[in-house]
Amino acid sequence: MILIALGSNLSSDAYGSPQDICVAAVEAVEKHGVTVTAKSRWFRTAPVPVSDQPWFVNGVIAVETFLPPADLLGLLHHVEAEFGRTRTIRNEARILDLDLLAYDDEVSSEASGPIIPHPRLHERAFVLLPLADVAPDWRHPVTGAGIADLISALPADQRAEPVAQEMED
Repeated sequence: MILIALGSNLSSDAYGSPQDICVAAVEAVEKHGVTVTAKSRWFRTAPVPVSDQPWFVNGVIAVETFLPPADLLGLLHHVEAEFGRTRTIRNEARILDLDLLAYDDEVSSEASGPIIPHPRLHERAFVLLPLADVAPDWRHPVTGAGIADLISALPADQRAEPVAQEMED
């Protein structure tokens, strides 16, 4: 299973609210030939690390593609750029963030390619809660821990709440 996290905490004149941006990003990924097979609910989440930034809207999608991990990550960065994302400061507010969380059971720590699974996914409620919607039986390919165990190990200060409206099909 290939898993991608989506997030936004800035509005855009072209795309609208952070939730609208995430919905449009799912459509953009599909337009680039990646098949979305499952979508989580949207979650409203506090920024990590804690800051005075606006809260995020986050979700996770499961996809199918013939692209290898490095090419898929390149496509995700291309979609971010199409939406106006610029990378200047780590953990800054952003119009769109697309992260490759997992690519089947692959494990890679290559400095020249994507680190798979995402190195901090197990530490983030904004990833794990939507991931549980999409893949409730998923296990971390390095630790073997299941979603429920990963969620129960999260720090208490991470705040995430489902948004009333679910991701559109």
